[in-house]
Amino acid sequence: MYCKESISVRCGTDADIANLVSFDQIAHREERRRELIRRSVTSETCFVAEAQGRLIGYVVLNYTFYENGWIDMLYVDADHRRRGAGRALLNHVESVCKTPKLFTSTNLSNLPMQSLLSQAGFVLSGVIQNLDEDDAEIVYCKRLR
Repeated sequence: MYCKESISVRCGTDADIANLVSFDQIAHREERRRELIRRSVTSETCFVAEAQGRLIGYVVLNYTFYENGWIDMLYVDADHRRRGAGRALLNHVESVCKTPKLFTSTNLSNLPMQSLLSQAGFVLSGVIQNLDEDDAEIVYCKRLR
């Protein structure tokens, strides 16, 4: 067990790719997710969370959503959820985001992510239907400045 203060966040490196893929359950079965990880690390838009020398999560920040900050992915290893890694990753991207607004989205079924976003001060911005069958995508926004 570790405390929230022992979680550090840094820019991902090529050496991290295999570790990120190893704990991302979707990356195990989808080449598209593995490619997202590789592409975001290579383009320096992926930040990783570490605790006790082990990678435990990652977040991808880009500016593809109407030129605003957009969290494309936030993933925490299942064994390390609800221990502060998600919040540490959010705090980091908020601190480095170059735009006054930061957006992200999650599925209606993803209650833990909705809770994390709410606790971090994100507010509902809209709903997108038909991306995933019978599971709406909820868009959130946080004003940073």
